[in-house]
Amino acid sequence: MTLRQLFTFLGIFSLLSVAESYFVTVDAHAEECFFEKVTTGTKLGLAFEVAEGGFLDIDIKIYSPDGKIVHEGERESNGRYTFPASMDGVYTYCFSNKMSTMTPKIVMFSMDVGEGIKPGHEAANGEEGWDMQNFSQTGEAAGGNKMEDMIRELSAALSGVKHEQDYMEVRERIHRSINDNTNSRVVLWSVFEALVLVAMTIGQVYYLKQFFEVRRVV
Repeated sequence: MTLRQLFTFLGIFSLLSVAESYFVTVDAHAEECFFEKVTTGTKLGLAFEVAEGGFLDIDIKIYSPDGKIVHEGERESNGRYTFPASMDGVYTYCFSNKMSTMTPKIVMFSMDVGEGIKPGHEAANGEEGWDMQNFSQTGEAAGGNKMEDMIRELSAALSGVKHEQDYMEVRERIHRSINDNTNSRVVLWSVFEALVLVAMTIGQVYYLKQFFEVRRVV
C-alpha cells in the first residue's frame, strides 16, 4: 500500500468516525426541514427511524434544487433512500407531522453525502498514448484506483452497518419502553384485583356473620 493509498484509507475512516445520527422533535401540525448543498453526481443518502410518538409514523419528502419532489412517503416508520444529485444546488429533506392532531414525533435520522464524479476522471481513464516504458506506471495507477474503489465500498458497507446498529438501538429502546409500560400496568392491575378481592372477602365475612349472631329479646 502506497503512502497515497494509506492517506486515502485513513481519510475515509476519519469521515466514518465523525458520522453521527441526529434526533429531531416534530410537533403536531408542524414540519421540520434540513438542507444539503451538493454538486451534480454526488451520492446522497437519507436514513430515518421514528423513535417516539403516536403510531410511530411520519411523512417524508425530498426536494431537488428546482423544487421537484425526488421522493415522497406517507406515514412511514422508517426508511433508507439513496440517489445521485441530478443538478448542483440545495437538496431539502422534510419530515412532516401535519397529519397528527396533538402528538409530537421524535425522529432519528442521518444524511450521508458521498463522493461525486471527479472532473477529468473519465478523461484520464480514456487517455491513450501510453507506451511500454510507462506500462508499470499505468499498472500502479490502476491498482491505486482499484484499491480506492474497494475502500469506498468498504466505507459504505461500514456506514450501513453503523446505521443499522443505530436503528436496532432505537427499536430496542422503543420495545423496552413498551414492555416496561405493559409490565407496570399489569402490576397495578394485579394490585387492584388483590385489593378488590380482600375487600370482597371482608365484606362477605361481615355479611355472613350477621346470620349467626344471636339476638336477645329483652
